[in-house]
Amino acid sequence: MMRAWRGALLAALVLSVATPALARVNLISIDGSINPAVDDFIRESIATTRADGAEALVIQLDTPGGLLTSTRSIVKELLGAPVPVLVYVAPAGAGATSAGVFVTMAAHVAAMAPGTTIGAAHPVGAGGGDVAGDMREKIENFAVSFVQSIAERRGRNVEWAAKAVRESVAVTEHEALALHVIDLVAPDLRSLLAQAAGREVQIAGGTVTLALGAETEVTPLRMRLKQRVLDLIADPNVAYLLFMAGLLGLYFELSSPGVVFPGVVGVICLLLALAAFQVLPINSTGVLLLLFAAGLMVGEAYVPSFGILGVGGIVAFVLGSLLLFDTPDSTIAVDRGIIAAAAFTVGSFMLVVGYLVVHGQRRPAATGAEALVGTIGVVREQRDRGGRIFVHGEHWDVLSDQPLEVGEPVEVIAVEPGLRLRVRRVVGATR
Repeated sequence: MMRAWRGALLAALVLSVATPALARVNLISIDGSINPAVDDFIRESIATTRADGAEALVIQLDTPGGLLTSTRSIVKELLGAPVPVLVYVAPAGAGATSAGVFVTMAAHVAAMAPGTTIGAAHPVGAGGGDVAGDMREKIENFAVSFVQSIAERRGRNVEWAAKAVRESVAVTEHEALALHVIDLVAPDLRSLLAQAAGREVQIAGGTVTLALGAETEVTPLRMRLKQRVLDLIADPNVAYLLFMAGLLGLYFELSSPGVVFPGVVGVICLLLALAAFQVLPINSTGVLLLLFAAGLMVGEAYVPSFGILGVGGIVAFVLGSLLLFDTPDSTIAVDRGIIAAAAFTVGSFMLVVGYLVVHGQRRPAATGAEALVGTIGVVREQRDRGGRIFVHGEHWDVLSDQPLEVGEPVEVIAVEPGLRLRVRRVVGATR
């Protein structure tokens, strides 16, 4: 019996030594714009891949572009990565546009799925149009030299890379493979890993051979909560809406002090918007115009300007919204439809609040001595040229042009200095 156990143990030991462990790769997915949150996620994923001994890091990419500053940082990380990085443009229908071209070409192995595209890397302004003047030439020349250096470093098509920036050319996966823009076309991740097996790539520590295959274990990595929040609010449309919600919340709180809830929500939204503004290319003039618009809107609630402050606030609001992300080095912009909807909402909100304020000012007082005007009280004490009456559960000294009798009803017609009420008899009333 003992010999049988020893034989089984020895066989297991031999098999464990003879059978090599399956290779493992880490996988992250980038589906959206290139921003500081994505940059931090990729940097952290490369470090994790190196620390946990994974064979490589696979980045599944689908992006319309993003910030040039974040793109430069990501490219720097990829070119100096201590582990192999495979960029896979997928799934079908995905694209590596604008900043995605730089990221894909910087990978050790660049691959695309069927039905995907790559290209159109020409720098554009915040509104999606061409950058004008000398700034266009500077940015374009920098982008061309940048992408050419990446292509040269990875041994890819330098001429096409320059055209992708200067002429905004875009190609399909098969055209990209034929032009030597990418290395592989793979229908799925397993096929990519199988085709990448045995390739030699140059990493920071030297040349390594990819020990991959269709059976390679894949471990997904997820963004941390901080990164997910930053990735969400780094969207210019989300950041803009948060900023608008914050301004409206504070406007409502200042217009109607004591409500509290709109003010608390407004402060939270403004803080989140400011966090987004730290990583987005913000035009300070746009921010100042929006703050000025908020000041004019608050002033409209307190100063009788007959709508002048309100109209000025709406104009400043629209101009500030259009200029908020007016920067020439990225594709970051707020959707014009959102700006129009926000302007309509703010204008309607101001009209409603203005109506409520004016209506409230015209209403008769509901508390204090002024609220007693028009009420009926009963004379409790008779005095010369007046007396003392009981009204609204309180005793008040009163003045009267007519003699009063104890027990008769009187109407309050005014409040005199010294908190004395002027009254008159109620015609036709009986005691």
